[in-house]
Amino acid sequence: MHGEYRHLIANAKLAHETGVPEENTFIASNGTIIDLKDGVARVAGQLDLGFVYVDGSSVGEVTDADLKDRRVLGEEGFVSVIIVVDAATGRIISGPEIHARGIAEDDAVFDDVIPKIVAALKEASGNGVRDTHALSQVVRRTIGRWVNQKLRRRPMIVPLVIEA
Repeated sequence: MHGEYRHLIANAKLAHETGVPEENTFIASNGTIIDLKDGVARVAGQLDLGFVYVDGSSVGEVTDADLKDRRVLGEEGFVSVIIVVDAATGRIISGPEIHARGIAEDDAVFDDVIPKIVAALKEASGNGVRDTHALSQVVRRTIGRWVNQKLRRRPMIVPLVIEA
């Protein structure tokens, strides 16, 4: 017994053609325990098994979140936004600097969203928001909405707001 479902079907068919009785052939899923005793096969139980991922030199350390991130990176791309703000006032000192990878557009296409990011940060800081995490979320929402509307993409967005 081995292989994916189509292989299991082919193996069962081959067994029937070579004289194995139909009651002794099974299309078992991963973890199915089959007991072979006195020439008779029967399903004896089922183990709850998961998948083991092999990733380079590590085994089993890849999570579902890692796989989702890789899918997003591969299909939708990556956008990073770097901004330096004054810790006391929340005023932008440098940036926004936008870099994109895996998006078939030139980085210059993001020039249109820079004023929107600046306006959103100005509004947030005007409302007393100074926490870099909260400001990062403002940037993520602003550029995410723009990219979705303008480019019809949902890339991984990594904003970096640094206090100076």
